[in-house]
Amino acid sequence: MQQEIRFATFNVCNLAPPGMKLYDNLPPATQEEYEAKVAWTARQVDLLDADLIGFQEIFSQAVLREVLARTRHYRDALHVGFDPDPAAERFTPSVAIVSRLPLAAPPVVHERFPSGVTMPAGSRDADRFTRPVIHAAVLASPDCTVDVVVVHLKSKRPDYRNGDTGEDPQLYAMACLRSLIRRGTEAAALRVLLSHLAKANQRPRVVLGDFNDVADAVTTAIVLGAGGPLGGRLFDACQLQQRQGYLHGVGFSSLHEGHASTIDHILVSEEFNGALPNAIGEVVEVLYLNDHLVLALPEASDHGQVLARIRLFDETHGLSDAGV
Repeated sequence: MQQEIRFATFNVCNLAPPGMKLYDNLPPATQEEYEAKVAWTARQVDLLDADLIGFQEIFSQAVLREVLARTRHYRDALHVGFDPDPAAERFTPSVAIVSRLPLAAPPVVHERFPSGVTMPAGSRDADRFTRPVIHAAVLASPDCTVDVVVVHLKSKRPDYRNGDTGEDPQLYAMACLRSLIRRGTEAAALRVLLSHLAKANQRPRVVLGDFNDVADAVTTAIVLGAGGPLGGRLFDACQLQQRQGYLHGVGFSSLHEGHASTIDHILVSEEFNGALPNAIGEVVEVLYLNDHLVLALPEASDHGQVLARIRLFDETHGLSDAGV
């Protein structure tokens, strides 16, 4: 019997305790709003029913633990995460991993860029990710360890300086450029980390999270390693899926001003690209949970969730391909 592994990514949108001030233009959640959000998030986690979920926009790991406690299927799941540094200049959310699969080694947090990657001189936090990256080695089966990396790259929100606003078109354009440069630098740093991971471990890799850009964007292509050597490349699970059903055309994770797009991705290494000779599995299907975006539920996230079903080949797969 072939084994299936389910990976998901879930940007929960500002998961925080009631009364916590997150941004100047966002009022803190009331107790009633908090209860509604936790309840909805718990239901959505159960609906995903994934073996491993990568989370983004966690302002409090304790609140995520409260969410898990209210689920039916994740009360005993492994939770890997860390709270943002309250002493930092800017209070930013963090990422987390929730897994029903055991880990092969302690998880690793990457806060700083690898050597040789840096933002332009004078940039804030020039040597580090806006939201640190988490890496965990997961035991998908007794014979298969998967390196899972959860990311949240810099958003497209303009990076204003010195009290600038969007009223001046030039200042707005320069602020957008600063955000793009940071997201691009983070993508390059992530590509270096993933290349090192591929060389060190030589095993399957899954990278998932909020990339704040579509699959065909230059920044995403950098993470994929498009055009580079096959051994370190990644592939968009959505483009690899074997089932191209009627849902494929309505897959999106973001709905902004009436425009639907996908900025939350699940990327896999060549071991899960069924078209390649050394594949040990294949992406069967990628699903998008996004009805709440259309319904504009106030307690829901502003992102859709992405779920990838990966089927591991059994021992007879190679023999079948060879016609034996």
